Amino acid sequence: MVKIKGLEKFAPKDFPGYISSTVFLGGCNFRCPYCHNKDLVLNPEKLPTFPLDYFLDYLDSRKGWLEGICITGGEPLLHNDLEAFLALIKEHSLLVKIDTNGSFPSELEQLIQKGLVDQIAMDVKAPLERYQEVTGSKVKGETILRSINIIKNSGLRYVFRSTVVPGLVGADDIKKISQMLNGTDVFQIQQFMPVTTLDDRYLQKKPYRKEEIQEFVKIAEAFIPEVRVEGI
Repeated sequence: MVKIKGLEKFAPKDFPGYISSTVFLGGCNFRCPYCHNKDLVLNPEKLPTFPLDYFLDYLDSRKGWLEGICITGGEPLLHNDLEAFLALIKEHSLLVKIDTNGSFPSELEQLIQKGLVDQIAMDVKAPLERYQEVTGSKVKGETILRSINIIKNSGLRYVFRSTVVPGLVGADDIKKISQMLNGTDVFQIQQFMPVTTLDDRYLQKKPYRKEEIQEFVKIAEAFIPEVRVEGI
């Protein structure tokens, strides 16, 4: 069974509209230099693991109050036994939201088809031609595009989101990402946080000013009807 590396018992922002908790799973196939979950990505084996029985007892203790569980990471779809874990959550009559980087479209599609996911958030890291540069991985653009299309056609509530990072992801990238996502319902622009980053050099970077973020929003609104902002 998956190894739970973190449990945020009250996390309303992670699963909008529902009383929810967030489960953190370790490991990721991306190496985005600005990622603020450094240990979760690079050293998950050094983090304590929550026993499964503890988690299930927690769900039982919140019966009738808790509405949903957000599964995040790291990259949750790295875990081969994620399906069995989600089935356990569903047995408790809870909704499930998955946070993903979009690099495992087949696994995501299977979970959707089996009714194990109710909501999805996908991080779109960059325009397709810049993915390897921004993520430090060899993921193919068509893989990311396939995940986007699966999510758009899933019939589920979803949000695509991009983190803007000075010197790495800026206005031109937001325009290209927004064009790629044209026809989707919601796009969320996220402020970069210089905290426990994978690359220590990003600890010295200053986030974009509020006014700059608002300009990014205007760019995205030309292609997507609802543009949200997180972190300012």
